[in-house]
Amino acid sequence: MEFGSFDLAALLPFIAVGFAAQLVDGALGMAFGVISSTMLVGVLGVPPAQASQRVHLVECFTTAVSGISHLVHGNIDKRLFFRLLIPGVIGGLLGAYVLSSIDAAIVKPFVLLYLCGVGIYLVVRGVFYPPKLRDAKLIEPLGLLGGFLDATGGGGWGPVVTSNLLIQGADPRKVVGTVNSAEFFLTLTISAAFIYHLGIGDVAGATLGLLIGGIVAAPIGAWAAKHFPAKAMLIMVGVVLTITSSYGAYKAWG
Repeated sequence: MEFGSFDLAALLPFIAVGFAAQLVDGALGMAFGVISSTMLVGVLGVPPAQASQRVHLVECFTTAVSGISHLVHGNIDKRLFFRLLIPGVIGGLLGAYVLSSIDAAIVKPFVLLYLCGVGIYLVVRGVFYPPKLRDAKLIEPLGLLGGFLDATGGGGWGPVVTSNLLIQGADPRKVVGTVNSAEFFLTLTISAAFIYHLGIGDVAGATLGLLIGGIVAAPIGAWAAKHFPAKAMLIMVGVVLTITSSYGAYKAWG
């Protein structure tokens, strides 16, 4: 799809993906990138690099709003912010380069397996919710890994970084606000890297669809966050991600 064209029928699958992903993300505070990438790669057959590029372009808008909101409400730990941001950006650039430089057919099954692993992790976290808290020790390595996996998988910064910091014992309010704020700069960097390596091409139509779906679902997700227990939502998301990713990986290797 080109910039000058507008085909609603072609946009509908991407609108549906953006809607579903934002609905869950709004209720849980994570998983927009993971769910979007899983659906794009495993169901719609989008190459991993293009899927990650499209998701990150949309997240440039959603994370900007989130970051400003957290700043206004004083939810950002400045020291934690920079300790996550710098290694996160480095990891994101490495992930974008790796994903843009190799054959999509080769990397697709491994990306899906990674997403499947994230799904299993969310199920386990849901079953044992809330986790036992300990002193946070790993920050920079976590940011590096989160940024790399976020770029290669099209999502993962929130589930990987936020969950691990919470499990380590950091202040939940500061963790959510700081991680979400740092994600804006991460997604901006990753998007720029993908555009440099892949060009903008036909990404506009798919990105528009994801953005429309995400905007429509945002208020519904916010309502759901007040009514659905976090434990149940984590398990539901994990199950959906695991099944969808496993099916996609099976098809890719089959």
